[in-house]
Amino acid sequence: MKTRIVKEGETEFYVPEGKESKKGPGKKVNGFYNPSMELNRDISILVVQWLTKISQKPLKILDGLAATGARGIRIANEVKGNFEVIINDWKKEAYMLIKKNIQHNKLKNAIAKCENVNKLLHETKFDYIDIDPYGTPVPYIDAAIKGIKTNGIIAVTATDTATLCGIYPKTCIRRYFSVPFHSYIMHEVGLRILIGYICREAAKCDRGIDVLLSYATDHYMRIYVKILRGAKRADESLEKVKSVDVSDYTNNITKMEAGPLWTGNLHKRDVLKAIEKNLGNIVLGTKRDIEKLLQRMFQEIDMPLFFYSIDHLSSKLKISPPKLSYVLKELNRRGYSVSRTQFGDTSFKTTAPIEIVYNVFKELEVRYP
Repeated sequence: MKTRIVKEGETEFYVPEGKESKKGPGKKVNGFYNPSMELNRDISILVVQWLTKISQKPLKILDGLAATGARGIRIANEVKGNFEVIINDWKKEAYMLIKKNIQHNKLKNAIAKCENVNKLLHETKFDYIDIDPYGTPVPYIDAAIKGIKTNGIIAVTATDTATLCGIYPKTCIRRYFSVPFHSYIMHEVGLRILIGYICREAAKCDRGIDVLLSYATDHYMRIYVKILRGAKRADESLEKVKSVDVSDYTNNITKMEAGPLWTGNLHKRDVLKAIEKNLGNIVLGTKRDIEKLLQRMFQEIDMPLFFYSIDHLSSKLKISPPKLSYVLKELNRRGYSVSRTQFGDTSFKTTAPIEIVYNVFKELEVRYP
């Protein structure tokens, strides 16, 4: 395998030689490296750094489907604290590349393994498990839940966004046991379906979840959940997983439901604050993008499910799109909570009923023709 050196954050590592796209999940190859996932890896650096700071004991970390080992290598090299990283990939070529990258960075806190990740998770317990597969994470969730220590964190990436967003509804029902909704809110629906699935899988083992942060991009979804032990925690978490009415987000007259999906918060404020604080102390290539994402995450906390799109509502009402700032200001003036959202630059969440939102749009058209 011909290789070349790339750099992310403060870490250099070898990747297979060839051209990579800055968009999309890319193609599955041995020792796969996707530069468009740098933000994904940058945020994991921040989360693990936070975890090491609050931990009173040495941590055991797993990068379970590592490919080049980029994430695990970076965690071992850039995160400060007392921990050991197992960097695993079951393909021999990837395993050899991981070893090469460990040697290149002279890491003493990283170990390369070449095993089936589900087998590894049944043999060893970890404080942090990263599951970043090519496609769906479903085949690995049960083992990850059984392989995580109490109050440990599981980080999960799903690149089967077409399934979670409702382009292939039968696949979503078969894979996640949930009905998706293909509309402009599909990324939030898909993200909540993914969280809901993990919650239900955890409940089978009498465990609950605490969602620390989550986000969705065009080609992947990413969540970080703390796993809580006990049937009571499992029951409390399951109360937040249900099917919901999405009729307001379609032009159809008939009632529509999506789910079951997670209806709780997508983030925890204290975790976001800690990550934001660490952001200034770590060299990251996507720092500006993370700053913007964090601000949107802060605003989403405690807001209702789903969001409205300026363009969609304007089209539905057959009026010119008003400025988002005008809409937010007017709804706020009327006493409703409003926020921007990570799911779109011209989208917003609000506690206002849909009828009030319609009225605001119509009034703004008259006021600002």
